[in-house]
Amino acid sequence: MNALKSAAGYLTGQLRQIGLFIALIVIVIFFQVATNGITLAPINVSNLIVQNSYILILAIGMVMVIIAGHIDLSVGSVVAFTGAMAGVMITQWHVPWPVAVVLCLVIGALVGAWQGFWIAYFGIPAFIVTLAGMLAFRGAAQIVLQNQQISPFPNGFRSLGSGFLPSFGTTGYEPLTMILGFAAAAVMVIAAFRGRITRRKYQLESEPFAWFIVKTAFGVVLVIYVALLLASYNGTPIVLVVLGALVVIYSVVMRSAVFGRHIYAIGGNALAAQLSGVKTKRVTFLLFVNMGVISALAGVVFTGQLNLAAPGAGNGFELDAIAAVFIGGAAVTGGIGTVPGAIVGGLIIGILNNGMSILGVGTEFQSLIKGLVLLAAVAFDVFNKRRAASARK
Repeated sequence: MNALKSAAGYLTGQLRQIGLFIALIVIVIFFQVATNGITLAPINVSNLIVQNSYILILAIGMVMVIIAGHIDLSVGSVVAFTGAMAGVMITQWHVPWPVAVVLCLVIGALVGAWQGFWIAYFGIPAFIVTLAGMLAFRGAAQIVLQNQQISPFPNGFRSLGSGFLPSFGTTGYEPLTMILGFAAAAVMVIAAFRGRITRRKYQLESEPFAWFIVKTAFGVVLVIYVALLLASYNGTPIVLVVLGALVVIYSVVMRSAVFGRHIYAIGGNALAAQLSGVKTKRVTFLLFVNMGVISALAGVVFTGQLNLAAPGAGNGFELDAIAAVFIGGAAVTGGIGTVPGAIVGGLIIGILNNGMSILGVGTEFQSLIKGLVLLAAVAFDVFNKRRAASARK
């Protein structure tokens, strides 16, 4: 009986995270039924990953910025600017595309450093600096492209956004994708158990073992199921490998690295973090440098996917990335959020976009529905905080 009460208490405290996964499952099931099975068709799942990859990439950087209590409104314009630079370097200056990609990431770092300087060392709010950046870098993209589109790009560059890993089979399930799927599931299980053992060692574990098993099993089944779907189509998208590497790296950074813990400390209470010895200005500066690099990577992926560098690229990307982060459980006031949560939030937005497009829902109603979903996510977060505060009284 006590075990049941303990489990119920834990699950109540984790209502935000549990509700997020339940919402994702419900949305998937709804569109799977409404679209007569198209949503989970292998080709649609593959397209869903590829078409939303740049938003998911941006969400990884954005969640770190929002956890620290800031925001970045310039990422869509930085995507356009770095995509424009890639287009000019590859098609006009004839720079080899791998070198151009590296240079674009350097440009993204410089953009982030420029904005991070004004925010961290000059004390201008991130909202104002990145709003100025949104306008400035959009203009820079138009200047670089001379308000014209640039196309086409080499196949190698295009493959970053829309290519697949080499296929090793012509019938049945593609073996490389299955190997990667099972490997990812095994890594997930090992990481979960190692994390639980570490928390128990320091007496920080409060998660019931039964729930831990259910949660881990659900993740494993989901990964293997997606691998099966991809293996029955064209195999593994290259951008999925990039995205997976980013999720693993940044999850470790935010959970275990000093830099990640400092980000949480600044978002929780910037003054207390500073008094505790955290170099808040340096961390904030590096945070926006990182956001610039992430935005540049998204710009390269998006440009390669479209096979086109355009002045209007990236319009609204910042809103989708911010929405993904808040839907994924980040707190409006900072200090709370996770990289996997941001990915789930981005997937919810992507599935909504995909499902409504298949059903022929107009763009005006799509915007209305996404806005209501975002409002509901934030309202749920506020409700949970008030409920927790009332319980402590």
